[in-house]
Amino acid sequence: MGWFSSSSTKSEEEVGTTTRQNRQVCWEARDAYFACLDTQNVVKAGEEGSACAAQKKEYEGHCARSWIDYFNQRRVIAEAQKDRLARAAAQAEEVKSRGR
Repeated sequence: MGWFSSSSTKSEEEVGTTTRQNRQVCWEARDAYFACLDTQNVVKAGEEGSACAAQKKEYEGHCARSWIDYFNQRRVIAEAQKDRLARAAAQAEEVKSRGR
């Protein structure tokens, strides 16, 4: 027997499956919470009051704190990016129309 072998440890396949399942559950909880935030027109998670309490509880119960922080930050960044891209497209259209 080597240092890392033990009959009481899970196989690599079992650990990977559990991890994949945990990630999937987390992502589904995140998507449900973010969909609720969208219906409330809330960009920044935590600013919805009690409107999405059930979804938030599931999200926080199924995802690691570091993942929650990351997902919430990405949501705010993605929304800001949409605004910037829309403004850039409008400016590009304005420049095009001036050239005609």
